[in-house]
Amino acid sequence: MLHAAVVSLAYLLGSISFGYLLVRLFVGGDVRETGSGGTGATNVTRRAGKGVGVLTLLLDLLKGTAAVLIARALLGAGEGAQWWVCAAGAAAVLGHVFPVWLKFRGGKGVATGLGVFLVLAPIATLCAALVFVVVVRLWRYVSLGSIVAAALLPLAVWSLSALGVGDRAPRPLLALSTLGAALIVFMHRANVGRLLRGEENKFR
Repeated sequence: MLHAAVVSLAYLLGSISFGYLLVRLFVGGDVRETGSGGTGATNVTRRAGKGVGVLTLLLDLLKGTAAVLIARALLGAGEGAQWWVCAAGAAAVLGHVFPVWLKFRGGKGVATGLGVFLVLAPIATLCAALVFVVVVRLWRYVSLGSIVAAALLPLAVWSLSALGVGDRAPRPLLALSTLGAALIVFMHRANVGRLLRGEENKFR
């Protein structure tokens, strides 16, 4: 019962749509009517400016971090518990992407996933974040940076484990990072289409 309660709590925490709430508070209206239709930091920036976008990014990141830290504190850190901690991390990301409060229309899961993996696999996450920064810096597409970084994260987790730098029992992390990468790429499918057509908005 405790394990199911922790995962459910993680989902509810992840489903707090800070981008939606902040846009309502500062400029009014529904952020999902803007740009890509998501509640994440990039779309919030388009609607309410960089300051509100950065605040959204930090809060979305922190809810992913909090979900994992709460799960670890309640369930422990052994390999058996790690599967449940990773399940809580997945639930937080799913809550962000499919929030029950907004008829399951949320963001794309990048910032919340970043918060989850900063706790579970910090070195691999920093490697992926560096790739994100480089891609966005060179091509000015946040969506492209998110897709490439998410796709590389499972490889980083596996490589660091093989080198003895990362988690020595990486199966839960590999499963979570692979599923997370697939979800993030799927949520960016419209962006992929716009990238291929040369219609994607660049970050300014």
